[in-house]
Amino acid sequence: MRVRIVLLTFVAGLSIATLAARQSAPAPSNSLSSVEQRDGWRLLFDGKTLNGWRAYDPQNDPAKSWSAADGCLHNAKNDGRPGSGGGDIVTVDQFTDFDFRFDWRISRGGNSGVKYFVLERLGAPGAVMYVGDDGRSAVGHEYQVLDDAEHPDAKNGPLRQAGSLYSLVPPTDAKRLRPVGEFNESRILVQGKHVEHWLNGARIVQYELESPALREAIEKSKYKDVPGFGTKFRTRLLLQDHGDEVWFRNLRIRSL
Repeated sequence: MRVRIVLLTFVAGLSIATLAARQSAPAPSNSLSSVEQRDGWRLLFDGKTLNGWRAYDPQNDPAKSWSAADGCLHNAKNDGRPGSGGGDIVTVDQFTDFDFRFDWRISRGGNSGVKYFVLERLGAPGAVMYVGDDGRSAVGHEYQVLDDAEHPDAKNGPLRQAGSLYSLVPPTDAKRLRPVGEFNESRILVQGKHVEHWLNGARIVQYELESPALREAIEKSKYKDVPGFGTKFRTRLLLQDHGDEVWFRNLRIRSL
């Protein structure tokens, strides 16, 4: 009898351990768990195609540099200048209040970005954003994606480094950036006028839309002459082609 009890206890223990392991195991890339589906999450990248994305500028062909490869949304290396490959790509759908999460990996010395509150200026050219811009480029709040160790822009300070609200709000000391070659886990949260940037489990940026502090930062930046910049509106999400190699995966969003 004692042997039988011990055996049953051992089997029960194995069953509990197996169940716990299954529950704690991470979901495969570019997939949603049943809990995430129940909570309203949706994938923005299926791991195999560019479905749900389009060129920001219809004159560009995203396939020139963007592809779905090895479970990643990949932009190939070009000349290191904005739009030198297939151009920026944007979601077909638009969002207002949302929790957007994504993984990214940048190449050595690379630069890219994720933009939201994107002003699409194709039909109404405006302020020039960079050398070579014709005033038609997409302008938005940018979650900077960068190799802080080797890209020259990082030398301009925290406002230009990974995780920042580019050129406007620097990341806090909670920032922990993983080395080139490893994926970073990022999050952009927009709820009402409150916005947060997260990196590898830590909140590193937070600000309020239309606040005096944000307006002051905008006035000191290249965005000062862009009408509507810093306000809240329904937006597409944009992945930047900055001419450098970059990988994205696990792009998922929940409307709030």
